[in-house]
Amino acid sequence: MLIDFFYTLRAAKLPVSVKEYLTLLEALQTQVVGPGSDACSLDDFYFLSRLILVKDEKHYDKFDRAFGAYFKGVELLTDFTQDVPMAWLEKILQKELTPEQKAAIEKMGWDELMETLKKRLEEQKERHEGGNKWIGTGGTSPFGNGGYNPQGIRIGGKGGNKSAVKVWDQRSYRDYDDTQELGTRNIKVALRRLRRFAREGSAEELDLDGTIHKTAANAGFLDILMRPERHNNVKVLLLMDVGGTMDDHIARVEELFSAAKAEFKHLEFYYFHNCVYDFMWRNNKRRYAEKFETWDIIRKYNKDYKLIFIGDATMSPYEIVQPGGSVEYNNEEAGAEWLQRLLHAFPKYAWINPEPQGVWEYRQSIAMIQQIVSQRMFPLTLKGLEEAMRMLSK
Repeated sequence: MLIDFFYTLRAAKLPVSVKEYLTLLEALQTQVVGPGSDACSLDDFYFLSRLILVKDEKHYDKFDRAFGAYFKGVELLTDFTQDVPMAWLEKILQKELTPEQKAAIEKMGWDELMETLKKRLEEQKERHEGGNKWIGTGGTSPFGNGGYNPQGIRIGGKGGNKSAVKVWDQRSYRDYDDTQELGTRNIKVALRRLRRFAREGSAEELDLDGTIHKTAANAGFLDILMRPERHNNVKVLLLMDVGGTMDDHIARVEELFSAAKAEFKHLEFYYFHNCVYDFMWRNNKRRYAEKFETWDIIRKYNKDYKLIFIGDATMSPYEIVQPGGSVEYNNEEAGAEWLQRLLHAFPKYAWINPEPQGVWEYRQSIAMIQQIVSQRMFPLTLKGLEEAMRMLSK
């Protein structure tokens, strides 16, 4: 079984070696985990194998996906006494509402929403599900998770309708993989439009065309011409939305990220969630421990950097215009303020949106972001990329 597991990790492009595999077997034989028992639990094996086989945090996500795919269902198969979960039999926590019912749910304003939540926390004493008032699961209450409310606060659990204006739940996002293999070269070709080569430095390179032209003009007498060496001077500052609704676009954004890493010699990148605020991060595993102040980023890079946002701009409008509107923490200044500062610092900018352009007009937040970026929003299509690169090159 573990040989197949080893090949599964290799197939997931994890750099695991035979030596590390043998070390894992040795650790199991010496009962490093599960001492005194015949076998360790699946959780024990997960942490042990990750410790031995994964040498860099950037591979944790690949390992998790490969581990989950290989051992899916193992725990249930080894314990035949477990009952079939009711959630498999009925969707009582995924209440289906008619369009009329959804329209009947009134939207609260920001202040009323937060004040009502405060009262609910004081009054509620037990778990609740399937209602329209208390903090719980399912139902149409503006507080909880798994149900429907056009402007609610998700507390715990996993969202389903992408309409929460606040998320009080520990979230873990993964870095976009810049080694993702591209299915097509077209994205690279589109990005290449931005690459401007400038003649700089001392004359170190043979100007072949100039030499031929000059020699011909001199009736065949060789006249060698030199020219400065070519340099790729394009500088790109890439800011990428990650997590939440962006999970639907991971594969395409990874392709774009891979192409950008290959095409631009001077590329700096940072992550944000939904909207830019006072800090960003470069590693999603350490995003709370290693924050980069947005003001420091603005001061660090010169105006000659091309600023490119990648994000679906799909969020609560509060996140853009309301102090404290972030779904994750109480931001002192609205996201729009930080966007304006970035656009002022980097006059050459564009926003790439992976959402289909046909839905843009139905998303209030997209319209707001479009207005802030002066309509410099382009779809994540080949045509959209070419238009964005052409605009940035002007």
